Amino acid sequence: MSTAAATREAVRERPFLLLALRAGVVNYTAAAEYLDTGETEPVATALRRFAEDLPALDTRDTEPKVRMESGVGLVDTAEGAPDGALLSVGGTAVAPDAGSLTAVIATGDVGTSALGAVCGRLDAEAIDAAAAAVADGTLLVVVDRRAGVDALRAVEDALSRVPQ
Repeated sequence: MSTAAATREAVRERPFLLLALRAGVVNYTAAAEYLDTGETEPVATALRRFAEDLPALDTRDTEPKVRMESGVGLVDTAEGAPDGALLSVGGTAVAPDAGSLTAVIATGDVGTSALGAVCGRLDAEAIDAAAAAVADGTLLVVVDRRAGVDALRAVEDALSRVPQ
């Protein structure tokens, strides 16, 4: 595999670096050393060339409706998903009136890119999500009750700048 091909593969394995390349905020030498895929200068050159081929990072405001729902909980679905479940995955459902967690729900032009932006923003704010998903124009994150308001703000902010 050529240095260029190995570099591109290594970058694609690290989505944060791909976004940084698209945004034009990368120190190529430092990134080459971080990737550790070969000699620094050839890898840095491959990164520069790769960045030139990438579309510039652009963002969009998804303009969703965002709301909070308190009192949700994670429940076992061995007996089936409960009525009104907000999400059901792998034997667990997020159900209303079943606990002390808070769901932040966004509806509208939301998809996997929006979910990635939201999860990244929650991580940056040190807010742990107990569950997160997106389907059919609805995005859901479940957080500790005390983090609900901060999570709501983080979700609204992340959805105002979704990378595309």
